[in-house]
Amino acid sequence: MLDELQGRGLILHHWDADGICTARLLLERMRGRRVDNRTPRIGRYHLTEEELEESSGYDFVVVADMALPEGDVLRLAEGAEVVIFDHHLGPEIGAVVHHNPVIKGAAPGEYPSASWVVNEYLGNEVNLHALLGVVGDREERIRDNPVLWPIISGYCRRNDLEFEEMLRMAHLLDSSYKVGDREAVEEAPRLLLGYGGPGDILDNPRWNGSLRILDDEIRRQLDAPPEEVRGVAVKRMDTGYNIISTVARRLAWEGGRDAVVVNTGLFEDADQVYARSGSRDMGPIIGRGRALGLRAGGKGDVLGAVVPKEKTEAFLKEIIDFLSDH
Repeated sequence: MLDELQGRGLILHHWDADGICTARLLLERMRGRRVDNRTPRIGRYHLTEEELEESSGYDFVVVADMALPEGDVLRLAEGAEVVIFDHHLGPEIGAVVHHNPVIKGAAPGEYPSASWVVNEYLGNEVNLHALLGVVGDREERIRDNPVLWPIISGYCRRNDLEFEEMLRMAHLLDSSYKVGDREAVEEAPRLLLGYGGPGDILDNPRWNGSLRILDDEIRRQLDAPPEEVRGVAVKRMDTGYNIISTVARRLAWEGGRDAVVVNTGLFEDADQVYARSGSRDMGPIIGRGRALGLRAGGKGDVLGAVVPKEKTEAFLKEIIDFLSDH
């Protein structure tokens, strides 16, 4: 499919480690062709009118690790061939080539990242970038995955790597979006394409500087304990850094409970809402968010949404009701 795409192309990829690594794998396959890569405005799960205009004029668009709204995808498809590689929950978009094993019935644990989906599609051997996308999305929890953990641990043994180094590389790749450095996000896939190995990633000064800033901010936010609401940890914060998923992950995994985090500080007109559960399939509440007209997405144990400020409290209550009803 990729080899059949003709002309000038664009890769629209998510801003995190998985999206960056997925874009890198795609760029490698399309090396020598006229292909740009871009990420949407960080923290927004849709394309603005300006971004849709910027994405026009291409012969093909590859959407990587993003469950964009169907309307956005159809707009892209008006003037270009569109291919989607993803692993998030959501409806299948039949008007384009939509390659997502999870929405077609595969077990989410077998496809924990878009990088793994793309690597399998390309027929590549197991490699650093396919696995860094997995580690970036699942972090320490990947140890519990009976399919992927033996592959990751085997790769580490063969390449004299510690899992902690893999985790740090994923955190470094994530650092750009979390500090709001969109330019660094878009630069990262091409840097990875030219890097010789893990040492280049671990030594990148720009990413290390961003990670130090983030570590201080995450520590500051976690020092203030969350509320306990009917067994759910509810954390409110006001920060200009995009650390909501990290804070929710720490609260849920280290506290052994469901967690919801609301960040009021990233956007003027909307709040970020992020929920993580160790026991509930988040599909129904993701669907409920979309039914309410919210920009909501996620996967089996995660909900992420951008919510107009006047609707945050009502949606937060629905999430808590959903998580506590079991």
